[in-house]
Amino acid sequence: MSQRTMTEPAFLVLTALVDAPRHGYGIVREVEKLSDGRVDLKIGTLYGVLDRLAADELVVLDREEAEQGRLRRYYRLTESGARALEAEAVRLAGNVESARRRLRARYAGGMA
Repeated sequence: MSQRTMTEPAFLVLTALVDAPRHGYGIVREVEKLSDGRVDLKIGTLYGVLDRLAADELVVLDREEAEQGRLRRYYRLTESGARALEAEAVRLAGNVESARRRLRARYAGGMA
């Protein structure tokens, strides 16, 4: 994933896994919280993202637990996943700073 731009859902899923392994529904709830309700991941989208992140070795299956007759798969962030997330956060912060710098220059120049 380091060679291509990370999608927002992938960024948020990795962020959701920073502090603890989570199962699918837990990831969905955490992404909703992280995005202040702006991103509502559907289960199909989530598992597509998790499959890609697993293929890139950014997340791994942590464990499986049966709860109320259903199997819950817990995923965790790998070290390479943490590095990829950090690199993407730095890239995004750079983009934000560039936009802010240009906006400050625009407003300082009297353009409105």
